[in-house]
Order: sequence, then structure tokens, then C-alpha cells
Amino acid sequence: MGNKSGNEALQLLRDGNKRFTSGNLAVKDIGETRREELVSKGQKPFAIIITCSDSRVPPELIFDQALGDLFVIRTAGNVVDQIGVGSAEYAVEHLEVPLLVVMGHEKCGAVKATVDGGEAPGGIAAIVSKIAPSAQKARAAGASGSNLYEECCIENVKATINDLMESHIVKHFIKDGKLTVIGAKYYLSSGEVKFFTE
Repeated sequence: MGNKSGNEALQLLRDGNKRFTSGNLAVKDIGETRREELVSKGQKPFAIIITCSDSRVPPELIFDQALGDLFVIRTAGNVVDQIGVGSAEYAVEHLEVPLLVVMGHEKCGAVKATVDGGEAPGGIAAIVSKIAPSAQKARAAGASGSNLYEECCIENVKATINDLMESHIVKHFIKDGKLTVIGAKYYLSSGEVKFFTE
């Protein structure tokens, strides 16, 4: 894709999401020649997408992008640990990706499980404990009922961004104007992504 700015990369995502919601998808080159090119010339994704593992939230489809366009990191509840942060750092530092998007989504099961409380077995407890401070924040701000889940989702995206901001690499690239970091939320029914600047 060449060296794009964060704003140019964001526009590509906006345009792709418009195509997705309208059903007017771009023709994508996913054939052998393109695959070979990605092997021989390497990948140059224009955006890092950190999002939920939920099967209804596939970034390549939501943003109507092809092979080699997006560097995707997915975990339940779009939370990051050191491995997730390290994956993002790799894309920022070695692939020079200019845009990092943390994208939550409505009706997130990990968020709901955290808000509802109760027993979280095994590794699920690690996800819940990561989201719990966002649930407390949303409650403290007065959110309740189904709105509490959605406000927690937004707080959780902000919390993941804060975790990424702990990275010296991420901070350095932002400071140098080489990286833009933005939050977003995906709406399951409409297929629309709203970026937090909107």
C-alpha cells in the first residue's frame, strides 16, 4: 500500500466500511499472483486492528479489505496482554503501520459476562479481570441496564488504548507523528463502525 499517513489509512477504513454496509464490495485480488507477491515483497498492511474474537466481527469483511491490508489482533473482549502489545509493537516498528484501531462492538459477550459478575472459570477470569475496571467506571458514571453494557464497551476500548500507551514503542511513534491511535465501536445489525472522533 506504500507509506500512508494515519489519516489516509483511516479514510481507507471508512470507505471500506461504507462499501460493506451498502453491500457494494470492492473486487479483491486474492489469487496466486497476489499471494506470491505478498511472499516475495513482504506485507505492508496500512492498519492494525485490535478487536474482539466474536465471529460476527471479522475486520477484513467489516472494512472490505484484502490480503495484506490489515494486521489483526483478536482476543475476547478486545483486551491486550504483553503478547497483544508486542504484536502491535511489531506492526508499528517493523511494518511501519501508520494507524492502530482498537474496536469494541455492541452486545459483547465478554463485556456482558464482566458486568453480570458471577464465576469466571479458567482463563476467562483473566479477561473478566481486565474488563472489570471499565465496568466499575461505567457504573460510577451512572450507566445502568443495557446501557451499562454499551458504556462498559466504550470504557473498555479506552482501557485497551491506555494499555497500549504504556508501550515505549507506541509512544515514540505517536510522538514522531508516524502513528495514529483511535478507538471505534462496531454495530452488529447495521454493520457500521463509529470511530471515537465522530
